[in-house]
This record gives sequence, C-alpha cells and structure tokens, in this order.
Amino acid sequence: MNSRVKAVLFDIDGTLVDSNDAHAAAWVRGFADCGVTVDPIEVRRSIGMGGDKLMPAVSGIDITSERGAKIAEHRSKIFKREFFPSLKPFRDADRLVAAITDRGLTAVAASSAHKDDLKALLEVAGARALMDAWTSSDDVEESKPEPDIIHAALQRANCDATQAVMIGDTPYDVSAARQAGVRMIAFRCGGWLDPDLVGAIEIYDGPWDLLERFDKSLLCAQ
Repeated sequence: MNSRVKAVLFDIDGTLVDSNDAHAAAWVRGFADCGVTVDPIEVRRSIGMGGDKLMPAVSGIDITSERGAKIAEHRSKIFKREFFPSLKPFRDADRLVAAITDRGLTAVAASSAHKDDLKALLEVAGARALMDAWTSSDDVEESKPEPDIIHAALQRANCDATQAVMIGDTPYDVSAARQAGVRMIAFRCGGWLDPDLVGAIEIYDGPWDLLERFDKSLLCAQ
C-alpha cells in the first residue's frame, strides 16, 4: 500500500513554466552558430534531459570538451538574452504550489536547470517564495533521466521515496521518478502525449487541470 503523500517534487521547465520550445530553439541556434547542424525535432524531444545528456544525444559532442563547453555557454547566452524575457508561467502554476503547501505538504523544486537559472524560472512561475527547498543540476553528478536529482530532492524534503510524488512533463521525469521509487503525476503542457508518459499514475493537461481536480488526485489520497 502506498504511503500518504508528505512531499511534492516539482520539475519546473514545461511543468510550471512554458519554456520547452524556447529551450529547444536556443539549443538549435547555439549549435548552428558554432557550426553544428542538429535535427530540431530531435532536440525538442530531448528537452527535459540535463544539457550534459542532451548535447551528446543530438550531436555526439561531449559537453565537457572544449567545443561542447563553447556551445553550451553560447546557448545559455542566447536563451537568457532572447528567450527568457518572454517566458510565461502556465495558468495556475503558483496557485497549484500554494494549494500543495496549504495542505501541509513540503514542496521541493527538482530541476535539471542550473541553480541560477532555476531561481529565475521559479520567479517566472511565481513559486520561488512558495517552495520549501530546491535542487538543481549543480547539486548532483548525473542529471535527468538519472534519478540523482530526485534523491537530492527527497533529502531536502526529509522524507522517504514512498511518501513523495513527482510532478513533471517529460519521459525523463517519469524515468527519474520511477528509478527513485517515487510516484509520478505528469502534465501534457510540456508537449508530450500520454504514450510518452507511461509510468505516470495520473496525467493532467497542466497545473490548472490538476488544481481543478485536486481533491480527487493522488495528492489527497489517504
């Protein structure tokens, strides 16, 4: 029998903030400006991995190499300069986090973004002050789809995997949660369809949809 939920672990990009297309476009531009041609569709479907996983997956380039580091830095500058200012939260993103904390549950951000980027994204979502803690790719050795960030978030939440639920939007969130033994709620708003999200216990359109059905969701199960 599943334990009562005590903590909720949140992915941010594509889950609370409508940023997946922007990240994909920044990666494609970053590669192109450095003389590397990649498949935009493959890049888009890789969003949700950490950049250290995405880069070799779509280009065969190691992010720790001189060339890889240059591409990653350039992509980051493009994203912050050209895409970040226009990012918007998904509807009711902040209200969902508030509903979770009002219920007495611990809310922890568990993102593959770097720490500084994560803080800025939480501001966009209107959720930075609502989160009890957060973890980023800077806190772990392996990014999603590896479960390291989930394990770190569980430590921040001070709870067992059976007492937590992960909310995310990509197959990489699902994989990380399952490897960590954490139950998963998935959102479609990040661009993936239900067959991509197999392994999630519940699937909703986005924060607004879960909020509307909150009392009947996994988060309120006894």
